[in-house]
Amino acid sequence: MKYSVLMTVYKNDNADYFYIALNSMVQQTIKPDEIVIVKDGPIPNLLEQVIVNVQNSCDIYFNEIQLPNNVGLGEALNAGLKECRNDLIARMDADDYSLPKRCELQLREFEKDNTLDIIGSSVEEFISELNNIVGRRIVPTTHDEIYKFAKKRDPFNHPTVMYRKSFLNKIGGYSDYRKNQDTDLWIRMLESGAKTKNLDEIVFKFRFEHNTFEKRKNWFNTKTLIQIRYNAWKRGFNSLGEFLGITATQIAVYLLPQRFQRFLYKHFLRG
Repeated sequence: MKYSVLMTVYKNDNADYFYIALNSMVQQTIKPDEIVIVKDGPIPNLLEQVIVNVQNSCDIYFNEIQLPNNVGLGEALNAGLKECRNDLIARMDADDYSLPKRCELQLREFEKDNTLDIIGSSVEEFISELNNIVGRRIVPTTHDEIYKFAKKRDPFNHPTVMYRKSFLNKIGGYSDYRKNQDTDLWIRMLESGAKTKNLDEIVFKFRFEHNTFEKRKNWFNTKTLIQIRYNAWKRGFNSLGEFLGITATQIAVYLLPQRFQRFLYKHFLRG
């Protein structure tokens, strides 16, 4: 089965991290048919050189899409989705790491079940070095568990997923939210009848930096997530109780000092 890899990169991405991420997709045991890289606005020469170096190291087709301005992850991914020439698309972020058998194992599930629309995996979280594991985010594996989990939490780790382009086209792709587009996508996919799964095996390493909480701790992120869940309640996906509980939790987490955020994330919010 052929598949595309879809990535975005923007000016503030770290070139060393980007190389590790991109090279991990080139080193998959089943190679991608193409790698689609959306440049979300102009990027510096260091990032351009990473693309050149990795492309020269393999015989995989690279499709580079240059956006004139930074439009945010959702719109950039939609631009890339249009260019992907295969129905199966493996997402990847510019600073993480996919284990070599990630895509092989995901493709195997699509071969076993041709009604499957999306599959992800749990992740190991690392700081600085790939072997410096500091935690895990475990997600449910079966469709019923995923649907139930999605009522309150994200049932997929976004950069781990492989999904069908045809299904995303059916629901209009990513929304125009600047943050938490993935939360909105999972809800709309489930509402539209997507067949879902997560691998039992961890095949992905997520870069977790010391400033991760600083990036997340802002009112815009909090407000956007509450808006997404409000819309989900209005459509009937979430109950009123679920919506109010999520809203209270998000506001409380936003107001708490970072040391308490870390405690909550480690013991309650990770998965």
